[in-house]
Amino acid sequence: MSAPDGSADQSAAAPNDIFERCDDPRMADYQAADELGLNPFYRVMDSEIGPTITYHGASAVMLGSNNYLGLTTDPRVKKAAIEAVERYGSGVTGSRLLNGTVPLHRELEEFLADWVGMPEALVFTTGYTANLGLISTLVQAGDAVFCDSAAHASLVDGARLAEGDLRAFRHNRPNSLHRGLRTWRANPANGGVLVAVDGIYSMEGDWAPLGEIRALCDQYQARLLVDEAHALGVVGPQGAGTAAALGVKADLLMGTFSKSLASCGGFIAGPAQVISYLRLFCRPILFTAANVPASLGAALAAAKIARAEDWRRQAALSLAARLRGGLRELGYDVGADTESSIVPVHGGDVLGTGLLWRALLDRGVYTNCSLPPAVPKPMLRTSVMATHTEEQIDRALSAFEEVITQGVVEAERQRLVGRLEMELDVSSH
Repeated sequence: MSAPDGSADQSAAAPNDIFERCDDPRMADYQAADELGLNPFYRVMDSEIGPTITYHGASAVMLGSNNYLGLTTDPRVKKAAIEAVERYGSGVTGSRLLNGTVPLHRELEEFLADWVGMPEALVFTTGYTANLGLISTLVQAGDAVFCDSAAHASLVDGARLAEGDLRAFRHNRPNSLHRGLRTWRANPANGGVLVAVDGIYSMEGDWAPLGEIRALCDQYQARLLVDEAHALGVVGPQGAGTAAALGVKADLLMGTFSKSLASCGGFIAGPAQVISYLRLFCRPILFTAANVPASLGAALAAAKIARAEDWRRQAALSLAARLRGGLRELGYDVGADTESSIVPVHGGDVLGTGLLWRALLDRGVYTNCSLPPAVPKPMLRTSVMATHTEEQIDRALSAFEEVITQGVVEAERQRLVGRLEMELDVSSH
């Protein structure tokens, strides 16, 4: 194609232009959902994320946060963040390797290692990069990572980035892992093995069967990594996580600050030799700016509170049980009972799930709408905080009750179908 002056038209896409993939049909679905007011993503919160929030000028019960212990609004955590900034500035402007390590890093690492019962710990800028860095650094060519099929994306992406093989096994099915490990070890030329699981899975709130998985790792000389992101602070003695709760010795533990610890960051805990190796060879820590001081100060303060104040985990689990039981009585599918802060709400197609999310938001309840491919089937993910009150949980349950008893979702579905049919009829003329 040529421009009017005879020169080549630079606006025309080149053959096999990588931008062409941005014309994805899912983008049209996203835009349509936005126009219908059913887009649940990138919503802007107008207040701090506590048990309630201000959203578009109205109060809503927050059931869409990972702030399990309610510490993001704790004055002690806020004060620690402010003091860290006043002492060390707003940022460190460098990687951990060079100028980015401050005393707070060391203090936090020592505290975390002691808390989860490991010799040492290494703090990363995010939980995602902790898993990404650990797996991609340790798993070399000829090795394999066996991931639970429901494992967090950071575990899977770390395995994809690694030079070794990625093998999946069926969610929480030790027999599936057993078959995979047996096949791998049948070839003497195969290398080492890392088995990676979540202690508590982020969508369903279900626990990994760590005892059986640990036994298989011992049988087939594999190392076990447990991602405690959704468990740390919530379960186990002093909130030390699922491995501690079940009396299972993991080889490596991962945790985050962005959930119970009211901040942003992550860590890997394990043997001193492994941690030292990561300090020298882990690219996602060598070539990333270190945590800002405020995140370190907040995380350290929150970790100390989380470990000491048992009432917080007791409250979180009790309130989650209250929400789960109430939803089940109303006829919602919330899956099996679990000991976690997470309460899934299943049922319906993508449109129905989006309509349920919108109906609840209109009634002052903020939830998370989770859609494929992030999850196998559409669902709402709800979670509670230790600082929710029973009255707030009951307020949320009242909204769920109104939606289901009044048939709000189906009525809105019919309205939208009628609207779309009318628009199609008009456009055809």
